[in-house]
Amino acid sequence: MSTTKVIHALYNDDDILMDAVHKTRKAHHHIEEIFTPFPVHGLDKAMGIPPTRLAICSFIYGCIGLTVSVVMMNYIMIQDWPQDVGGKPSFSYIQNMPAFVPVMFELTVFFAAHLMVITFYMRSRLWPFKEAENPDVRTTDDHFLMEIAVNNNEEELLRFFSETGAVEVKVVDKH
Repeated sequence: MSTTKVIHALYNDDDILMDAVHKTRKAHHHIEEIFTPFPVHGLDKAMGIPPTRLAICSFIYGCIGLTVSVVMMNYIMIQDWPQDVGGKPSFSYIQNMPAFVPVMFELTVFFAAHLMVITFYMRSRLWPFKEAENPDVRTTDDHFLMEIAVNNNEEELLRFFSETGAVEVKVVDKH
């Protein structure tokens, strides 16, 4: 397993962190990761992370749920086991569709929600029993940590990040 060096710059305020992220991007240093105790609004845009495509997945999953519900109800209620409920015979799916709308809606939401959770966990690599990757326990309470890649410019980076308002800057071997 290879070891790479990274800089850990620790901040105690989210506004100072945002300013440091802007300065870091302007200086063309690569930010590996940022650990925060709470979501910081606009941090993803400041880091240059492209917008997520999870909404597209959600739409596709909802369409799959809608398709499954239509096919399932057509087979069960019209072809396989037609029933005369309240004097309304099941001649065709289209005639009975108003009665099926709640089921169609619920299965659309069910598929979208459950498949989105699975997609999120797979995309973020959060498997069951996965070890925590938090490099500093203070980031779960009140500090913010920026992890920056070191490319033979260790002294320059140490100087740069101590000037950005970091309360602690250190070089760490990342495994």
